[in-house]
Amino acid sequence: MSFEKKRPRVASPDDSLLKLAQEVDQHLSVIRQKLREPLETEFARGGLTGPQRMVMQALVQSEGLSLKQLSAQVSLAHSTVSGIVDRLQARGMVVRSKDEADGRATVIAPSAPVRDFLTNRMPELAISPLTEALRSASDKERASVLRGLRKLRALVDWSRSQA
Repeated sequence: MSFEKKRPRVASPDDSLLKLAQEVDQHLSVIRQKLREPLETEFARGGLTGPQRMVMQALVQSEGLSLKQLSAQVSLAHSTVSGIVDRLQARGMVVRSKDEADGRATVIAPSAPVRDFLTNRMPELAISPLTEALRSASDKERASVLRGLRKLRALVDWSRSQA
């Protein structure tokens, strides 16, 4: 048996790079979370369940869907989605209209107030935390933040192109 003293491990350049990457990732995660807070708060005020949010997201990303298409998109049973749509329609969040291509079918789409929220209010909510943070910075600090972000993005883009 050897009773030699182990030498303390010296941090390699890769170790310090890993720690730097982890710290940058942590900062970016916190920033993303802070930027989403007003929007998440507004969505929470809407009181939608998880399945209702899934249905609304699918409808918002489309020009309108039939019940069959919507059920397939959210991977829920036809009867389940039908009940969800009924509740959303009762709250004025979706509208049903006749499919112009097939007069027998119904198209489900977000209501005008929902589309208005998505067009006008949501972009404002999404950008306001960043606007407020930058408002409190000096011109020099703003330029420094932008330079750093541009450089980080360029480095990430370059490293991805080398992979």
